[in-house]
Amino acid sequence: MTETVLAILNQPSRDAAPHDPDADAFWFAAPLEEHVQVQDLGIIRGDGVFETITVVDGRPQALEPHLARFERSARMLDLPVPDADAWRRAIEAVCAELDPVREAFVKTVLTRGVEGSDRPTGWAYAAPSGDQTPARTEGISVVTLDRGYRHDVERTSPWLLQGAKTLSYAVNMAALREADRRGADDALFVSTDGYVLEGTRANLVMSVGGRLVTPRTDIGILAGTTQADVFRFAEEAGMETAYELVTLADLEAADALWLVSSVRQAAPIRSVNGATRAMDLPLTQRINEFLLSREA
Repeated sequence: MTETVLAILNQPSRDAAPHDPDADAFWFAAPLEEHVQVQDLGIIRGDGVFETITVVDGRPQALEPHLARFERSARMLDLPVPDADAWRRAIEAVCAELDPVREAFVKTVLTRGVEGSDRPTGWAYAAPSGDQTPARTEGISVVTLDRGYRHDVERTSPWLLQGAKTLSYAVNMAALREADRRGADDALFVSTDGYVLEGTRANLVMSVGGRLVTPRTDIGILAGTTQADVFRFAEEAGMETAYELVTLADLEAADALWLVSSVRQAAPIRSVNGATRAMDLPLTQRINEFLLSREA
């Protein structure tokens, strides 16, 4: 057992040749040693996709939805289709090798590999999660930032890859730094035509008159696995759920707000652009208890 675990996949996709025809499907490697070639397109161009999967008591959560989104993202980038069986085995293996902790995560990465090699690079990395208690119980502050695209960009300009979970996260990280400069914990993107989109690494969920509402997923945002499970919680609790176009006025009128994601789970929003917002902490606790007790 160890604190962090890395598995390198030999053949991340059945559509491409293995790196070593005589090797197993994956092998464990020392996480801090060199493994990726400097000419790998995932490194020099961000040409790849990833997923971050919550692990609770050694069990990867929402594994099949994560694998399905991994494949959708790969297809959007015209990458070789991930071999779901190989990735599932690698994910379960790194979880089994990790030191027992309450909460951890696995990050899966698939890149196009070295240019001209026709062999993608893939790995699954597991490590303990940081303490998310303050975000879940005290809330987070957010600022709204213009994303620079209309809300219909996914339809008008599919080559911009909005809605794919790619390695090209420089803009998201720049937005996070801008939020920090403005004294906030995170940012919430807004389209140029005034529709609320998503956070830098999370989906927005709003409580509106007893319903839970999230922005539609056909407007260039990532369909969230955690958000889907929040809606599953709500529906089991008899609450109505909806995917809608959300304006800044809708955001202002909502009864409560959350950013939801793997690792952090449901974080209530305590302020937007410096204005204090009401938090529903009892509902937040129920949502997080549900998310952390998922069987799959």
